[in-house]
Amino acid sequence: MALNIELRELLQKGALYYEKTITDQQLEQFTTYMEILKDWNTKINLTAIEDDREIIIKHFIDSMSILPYVKDKELRLIDVGTGAGFPGIPLKIVNKKIEVTLLDSLEKRVKFLNEVIKSINISKIKAIHGRAEDMGISHIYREKYDIAVARAVANLPVLLEYCLPFVKINGIFIAMKGSNTEEFENCGKALDILGGKIEKIENMELPFTNMERNVVVVRKFRQTPTKYPRKAGSPAKEPLI
Repeated sequence: MALNIELRELLQKGALYYEKTITDQQLEQFTTYMEILKDWNTKINLTAIEDDREIIIKHFIDSMSILPYVKDKELRLIDVGTGAGFPGIPLKIVNKKIEVTLLDSLEKRVKFLNEVIKSINISKIKAIHGRAEDMGISHIYREKYDIAVARAVANLPVLLEYCLPFVKINGIFIAMKGSNTEEFENCGKALDILGGKIEKIENMELPFTNMERNVVVVRKFRQTPTKYPRKAGSPAKEPLI
């Protein structure tokens, strides 16, 4: 199935907003992704958004909102708690050079992600099944990434403990948040312990909506102590605040 002209233009304009030009092949990849998402969504809960236009704006274009921080060069990026693949898969579709790891704790979602990866035929991307707390202490993944991203997974102090262990020194963690900024004030302790510093908080409006977004960019300036992340469940139950 091909996107109609209106939806194609919507996706193209959304990408141009972040200074990306989408090719016909990339449009096809986004279309296939959307069809698989809608099909699987009837079997497992992947998204509450089911309308094509809404999927394009609130998932695809929203994922592209961090493109200014994810340059199209050979970076390693991990998407923590990726769910249905946002923002990792859209970022990979438009940035061919980056290497992406999609991490999710639910095996069914990982199967879905693998079907998408295979069907849209993209390389240098993999989906892994596991919890951030377990993968973050593994020598395979710990401090191996230039960028970690998370989209609406948990409060920021908890996210910092999930994500900073994956980031190399001088790499960044990008938290994609909504309009509520109260949690940003409770991060001092977590940042101090885990070796991060907030470099930027960018307030923006999602294109074609009046929805407010905040992108928090955290620079990692030293190694995260080996005792973090704590065992599974602890960061959420006892956040570093």
